[in-house]
Amino acid sequence: MHDIAAAAGVSRGTVSRVLNGGYVSATARAAIERAIREVGYVPNTAARNLVMQRSQAIGFIVLEPHALFLEDPNIGGIMLGANATLSAADYQMVNLVVDSERDTARITRYLSGGFVDGAIIVSARSHDPIIQVVGGLALPSAFVGHPRDLHPEIPYVGIDNLTSAEEITRRLVATGRRRVGMIAPAVDRDSGADRLTGFQRALGPLFDESLVAEVPLYDFAWGAKGMRTLLDRDPAIDGVFAGSDAVAAGAVEALREAGRSVPSDVGVVGFDDSSWALRTRPHLSTVHQPAGEIGEHAADLVLRQLQGEEIGQRGLLLPSPIVWRASA
Repeated sequence: MHDIAAAAGVSRGTVSRVLNGGYVSATARAAIERAIREVGYVPNTAARNLVMQRSQAIGFIVLEPHALFLEDPNIGGIMLGANATLSAADYQMVNLVVDSERDTARITRYLSGGFVDGAIIVSARSHDPIIQVVGGLALPSAFVGHPRDLHPEIPYVGIDNLTSAEEITRRLVATGRRRVGMIAPAVDRDSGADRLTGFQRALGPLFDESLVAEVPLYDFAWGAKGMRTLLDRDPAIDGVFAGSDAVAAGAVEALREAGRSVPSDVGVVGFDDSSWALRTRPHLSTVHQPAGEIGEHAADLVLRQLQGEEIGQRGLLLPSPIVWRASA
């Protein structure tokens, strides 16, 4: 500050006001900013954080395996949306991936140590220990999705998975399909469980429990395995709702290997409207999930809590329309 004040020809108090966001004249601000460039000044973030008791960092916690974090376009879209909102508010996003009990313990210590000012939590399962940790710390947070045992003080943002799954299943049945199955990933999460419930509601008396192949993850390989399971159970299957586009893409590949044509022999629909939907041939009919907007809203919820704002509406559900293409 001595060096900047001398170079700018102003007092140290004026420099301090600029560095801490206070008001000074436009002329003084321009001189100080020029002096900062000349002397190469960079604020000591660690020292500032000690004084302010803020880290200026927000944790982006993904409760999925490492491979899925890299491959799932929705997680990437949510992350980029959240990062854009946090960057505009001068916050740094810190990615934290929970893939094991050891990760849970390590990240619990990290959160408890005050290294982040808040958290965005993606893909939490029911009774996940991270939910209890964040709730117990009273850390400003937001969930992406709505775990059944969601801490009552923590807001969430997502989509209506149940209704969207019901609507696209009805649309699939309306194309004349009679033996309709589902590859149901991640039923231990609210998203997976709700999509399965919506599928069941849409079929009503046509629902056949043997035509549901549950798989653990929203990924291509499990989609292919789930499709092979359904073909083994009923070779006459003529319609499939896959719980994500990546799963649907795997199903289409397994059908191709089995000599089945999509959509002539089997109609396939997915969920997410991710990049997978357009990489698949034919392109997937699917449900549009606004991943970037979800991330933006989740970050905004955390920032508003940090500003001391009361969050009146605990749950925010964004529109998720059907996008109909050639796969069904």
